[in-house]
Amino acid sequence: MKLPLTRILLALGLAGALAARGADATLAIAADHPGPIINPNIYGQFSEHLGHCIYGGLWVGPESAIPNTRGYNTAVMEALRALKVPVLRWPGGCFADEYHWRDGVGPREKRPSVYNSHWGGVVEDNSFGTHEFLDMCEMLGIEPYVCVNVGSGEVHEAMEWVEYMTSDATSPMANLRRSNGRAKPWKVHFLAVGNESWGCGGAMRPEFYADNFRRYNTFIKDYQDKHLMRMACGPSEGDFAWTETLMRLAGDQLDGLSLHYYTIPSGDWSHKGSATQFGRDAYFSTLANTLNMEDLVSRHSAIMDRYDPKKRVGLAVDEWGVWTDVEPGTNPGFLFQQNSMRDAVVAALNLHIFQAHADRVQMANIAQMVNVLQAMILTENGKVVLTPTYHVFKMLNVHQGATSLPVELRTPDLPGAAQRIPLVSASASRDPAGRIHLSLVNTSPDSAATVACSVQGAATSSVSGRILTAADFTAHNTFEDPHRVEPVPFSGAALAGGKLTILLPKLSVVVLDL
Repeated sequence: MKLPLTRILLALGLAGALAARGADATLAIAADHPGPIINPNIYGQFSEHLGHCIYGGLWVGPESAIPNTRGYNTAVMEALRALKVPVLRWPGGCFADEYHWRDGVGPREKRPSVYNSHWGGVVEDNSFGTHEFLDMCEMLGIEPYVCVNVGSGEVHEAMEWVEYMTSDATSPMANLRRSNGRAKPWKVHFLAVGNESWGCGGAMRPEFYADNFRRYNTFIKDYQDKHLMRMACGPSEGDFAWTETLMRLAGDQLDGLSLHYYTIPSGDWSHKGSATQFGRDAYFSTLANTLNMEDLVSRHSAIMDRYDPKKRVGLAVDEWGVWTDVEPGTNPGFLFQQNSMRDAVVAALNLHIFQAHADRVQMANIAQMVNVLQAMILTENGKVVLTPTYHVFKMLNVHQGATSLPVELRTPDLPGAAQRIPLVSASASRDPAGRIHLSLVNTSPDSAATVACSVQGAATSSVSGRILTAADFTAHNTFEDPHRVEPVPFSGAALAGGKLTILLPKLSVVVLDL
């Protein structure tokens, strides 16, 4: 009879069993050569007026039968507070370049309704606007990241919106804010000057957008003692010419440059593939496609380095994540998709890439927060489901604001995949209290992986951790079974003679506290 692995480990002793197995991968953590700080904003989120991200997700309205706090979905707010979301991008997305902020202020019953031409052709009633967004961020301790309308808007409109949000002067826009019930200005640190200006945001050439950015930057003012970070619309995927042109023509004026890249399981935008009904080949292709992020970040960063060698300008990957076909029977324009263990692996791999480039990547915003694309949370008639991606973000948020530690990882490739995919991925950091955290991914859908780890320049006397795993890469949480994929304590790590040996079950994300 074949005994389960857990019983074998209990019988032999964990350290002995791991030593007998031998290492599949080796890892050295250079705690004595610390790297740059991991910006907490790498764990940022994105919320667009799209499908049920805002309405029915974040916002249900104060008259709703769904439990709410001043109109905000109480269960969603509690989940987001536990997630420690550092920054939130709003109102889009493509929606941002058709959004006129004055439609979303003042008494809700007097706000005009507009047509959402991008996402489902539904009527937007503007009941969630500037006050609702910024008040929610304030309530949850989230840094707001506001995207102004460049595509169909005007410089004057953007200039007045910034004044409305951030000025404490006795001025027309600040007084309008006061008349709408908000006496003090909000703290807004990040401002995106347009969205996807190469596409839905205006089909602009990079030279034309660079000139527009310079013009907007001239008239957008700083009203508080904290500089308003102007984030420029950067490239789509591998458009390196866009980055080159923008850095050459406006690099001295911008504070951040965005990058958008989505993981399409099939690689074909017209037939992306299912979120839950897929096999091994689709699993492998999804991982291979998401690992393209490493090449994109490296090559765009190299261009930025030529114009900005001191790395003053941050790279913001402010749209990323898995994009599949929508769930059957749902509105195609609402982009509602389920979220499986595959998504959890993808999320961890991307976060590891961003942390490895912490010297340049200063923000990332997964798309999107609730009910859209690779969401943290799914809602339905008052019910809330936390997705595997939510759990990965919560587990790995110990890296937020920590000092990155270089890792030297030697790992074989994932067996059976047509593309080269590392079997193991790792990232390490030391938090302000001196604790070292190590996050690991075993990408194999078939077998466990043993990692032999050494820590240079720091003594390790104990290890504990948590693990997220599932029997199958299609495993996901539903409203009927919301706890199928959840983190549990991890006991697969052993310390002996100053060496750490870790047994990673298949399809697992593990975070260790050393």
